[in-house]
Amino acid sequence: MFVQIPGGWLADRFGGKWLLFGCVLLSSVVSLLSPTAARTHLGFFVFLQVLSGLGEGVMFPALHALIVRWSIPKYRSLVVSVIFTSTNAGIVIAMLVSGVLSDHGFAGGWPSVFYVLELVGCIWSAVWVLLCFDSPAVHPRISSTEREYWLSVLGSANLIARPPIPWRRILTSVRVWALAVAYFACIWGYYTLATCIPLFMHDVLGFDMTNNGILSAVPFFATVLMIPAGLLSDWLRSPGILSTNVVRKIFCVSGLLLTDCMLILTGHAGCDRALAVVLMFIAIGFTCLTVPVVVVNQLDLAPLHAGKNMGLTQFVANLSSIATPHAVGFLTYHRSSRSEWQNVFYLAAAISAVGAIVFVVFGSGRRQSWADTTDVNCQDVPTFPRSGEVENSQPYDVGSPQIDAINN
Repeated sequence: MFVQIPGGWLADRFGGKWLLFGCVLLSSVVSLLSPTAARTHLGFFVFLQVLSGLGEGVMFPALHALIVRWSIPKYRSLVVSVIFTSTNAGIVIAMLVSGVLSDHGFAGGWPSVFYVLELVGCIWSAVWVLLCFDSPAVHPRISSTEREYWLSVLGSANLIARPPIPWRRILTSVRVWALAVAYFACIWGYYTLATCIPLFMHDVLGFDMTNNGILSAVPFFATVLMIPAGLLSDWLRSPGILSTNVVRKIFCVSGLLLTDCMLILTGHAGCDRALAVVLMFIAIGFTCLTVPVVVVNQLDLAPLHAGKNMGLTQFVANLSSIATPHAVGFLTYHRSSRSEWQNVFYLAAAISAVGAIVFVVFGSGRRQSWADTTDVNCQDVPTFPRSGEVENSQPYDVGSPQIDAINN
């Protein structure tokens, strides 16, 4: 978690390819060694998990450094949605496979989970090194026509520039911290569902391990809704409809508050297994409205500093991933009963409500004045549409802050 901010700096300074490769490869090696470590000494096992966490801390900053150089601004909500839906697809597959392998796998059951994940990670790492490059400007196999296309839609600055880092402006930006609070709230609700669903289904709904693994994964199939949510978000940002600022706030607030409602209803579903699973499915679906905002807004605020902004906001958000299991454990310590789980869901709903209020008041979808090397205040540039376009149109060329301000 503590490497996310320096990881963001490294990603923006040197590119995201090798950081992401090292992250996945390290996790794969840890996965391979984990069964042996668990049998050898608890301290060795904990050390490996800490090492894996340090490596994974650079994942999202590295992704953002790549996204800003490999995506068209007007489609970034969709691009981010596809990427993070794939992340959740990995959770679904891992939960399904883990439940089955734990009961019926080789090498004694649970160790086979680590070995299978290690194999997948190593294969992915090899493919990644061969196919991925930091930007179109350094890709050796794309045509000159394609390279010129990326230059026209992104501008040379976003492809190759490494501007000075305005750390003071970033760390004192109300917009960045509002995003961090919303991200924290979103991750709290998400982890309440992601990490605690198996415990809830076992203790309250009474599922065995295999059925628990299968049914715990069912709500995460709702994450496919993130793709149409991202598509809708980008469509609403089209010329003549809504500004990026308004769209980001609508999706963030509606996603957080609707998730609140589903969490509270889940706590009052009693022992009705089918209803509880359906409500959690819907809750994950509503979360998909918020995720494309909290993981793409870094690109809105300052594209060339997206890795650093992602590192900072992800650092704050991951505090909730640490606190959530402890809060759940504290609130369900006595009996892990339905009434105690209601308190878990009430707490998650309250935190989400706070995140929604903070973002709608202080958040923004506009490019910030410190986003570029120029001293021009982007937010103060008059909104004169370009020839043939209307106000609130989205950037087709983000090479200059003035154009970005016009379009946002």
